[in-house]
Amino acid sequence: MRITPFQKKQLLLAQTNEITEYHVYQGLARIAKYSHSKKVLKQIAQDELDHYNFWKSFTNEDAKPKRFKIGLYIWIARLLGITFGIRLMEKGEESAQIAYDKLLSLSPKVKEVIHDEEHHEKALVGVIDPKSLEHISSIVLGLNDALVELTGALAGFTLALQDAKLIAIAGGITGIAASLSMAASQFLAKREDDKEKHPIRASLYTGSTYLITVIILVLPFFFFANPLISLACTLSFAILIIFFFTLYVSVAKDLSFRRRFLEMSAISLGVAMINFGIGLLIKKYVGEV
Repeated sequence: MRITPFQKKQLLLAQTNEITEYHVYQGLARIAKYSHSKKVLKQIAQDELDHYNFWKSFTNEDAKPKRFKIGLYIWIARLLGITFGIRLMEKGEESAQIAYDKLLSLSPKVKEVIHDEEHHEKALVGVIDPKSLEHISSIVLGLNDALVELTGALAGFTLALQDAKLIAIAGGITGIAASLSMAASQFLAKREDDKEKHPIRASLYTGSTYLITVIILVLPFFFFANPLISLACTLSFAILIIFFFTLYVSVAKDLSFRRRFLEMSAISLGVAMINFGIGLLIKKYVGEV
């Protein structure tokens, strides 16, 4: 069958995509904990290899897999959990279906390939481990509270105290006390919840997330003598934390990234600005006294 230059380009891209995903799914199958998950991932990998050979029958050319992408997906799955890695692969499957629609005129079997890709998306849902997302709510609680409370407190301290080391010490003490308080409150709340089986674990997730966030936000005040520069770094770190965590939750739980990111950023920065103004008023009042 004669194919156009455009079709050949699309076919080679499809081949590269299929052989890359074959190796990714094989890698995910190796690190999956459960036998069912391993079986599903290996079957999807075999389907991707079959698709690769199907596209190759049109081009009669080999395509090399994207080694960097393979390593990246497997590394991400090892670091952030296989659920996160699978969600990323799901998004890749969706984009593949869109590209394959352009090749429908080549053969009736192209519809079968598209059907397989759609089936993969449903099969991957069964591989996702709900336990890996079990304590996301506890982590979100600790992260949100730390970002809102600490960015606000540090902004207020910056204007009121105007001494980077003193602000760092005050922020650190405030943050540590708040992290312990949050952990205790989370434990008591979860213990009263009949559906919660691990209240201690939930409280540790909340408290440790809060504490880690505090350390990151306070660090600039130990490194820069100018408190305004330190505050600017702290707010930048806060935005980065919000960005990466929102990205993780959005992918892992298949939620909207943009809305959640803008919402968390607006709340954290808004509270920081309010407290910055309060610090300015306190400074002015103390100065007048």
